[in-house]
Amino acid sequence: MQHVAQEINLAETAFLVRRADGFDLRWFTPALEVDLCGHATLASAHVLWEEGHLPAPQPARFHTRSGVLTASRDGEMIWLDFPATPSHPADVPSELRSGIGAPMLYVGRTPFDYLVELESESHLRSLAPELGALARLGTRGVIVTAHSTDPAYDFVSRFFAPGSGIAEDPVTGSAHCALGRFWAARLGKKELVGYQASARGGAVRVRLEGDRAHLGGHAVTVLRGELLH
Repeated sequence: MQHVAQEINLAETAFLVRRADGFDLRWFTPALEVDLCGHATLASAHVLWEEGHLPAPQPARFHTRSGVLTASRDGEMIWLDFPATPSHPADVPSELRSGIGAPMLYVGRTPFDYLVELESESHLRSLAPELGALARLGTRGVIVTAHSTDPAYDFVSRFFAPGSGIAEDPVTGSAHCALGRFWAARLGKKELVGYQASARGGAVRVRLEGDRAHLGGHAVTVLRGELLH
């Protein structure tokens, strides 16, 4: 699986194996296996329904390194039921300070990543981090966020994971398990919409319920292929 993910060379590649009560699901970057991935889970559920492996009304049930995760359909929207991964204030290591190279309003740690709040959306969009420094942090990656200037969104973010083989991820569902908690506390809302301001960009809806983060998004099939070797 790791060799296949390296060959495909996308942020994450998902692998599914059917079992009696759902599917085993694992995620790999080109460099390593990860514990939680939102968009590869979204894509997995979409393919299972579209290819007829699951009846469309039936939720998809996945057994993963982060426990049992489910995906359900609501019209064109797919909702993922993920564990919330709140951040806690953390000291700022020198690698993070030099890697970000911009004033930081908040620095925290989640179970997987550093979470950094910047002063403004313009700082976030213009950020050009020193990836070599971030790769030495020893975390999966670094979530960078700021309040959105666009009223259509509550917050914006970017995600850098050079230590996991990903310079910048286009859209990171699992990061919103932390971002949702972070911005909910600041904005007093349990339902939010975030925009990940990568070159490709994408929106993620977040609905918080207890210790769970429900992530909403859309999926479309763009490629079918056959692995020969």
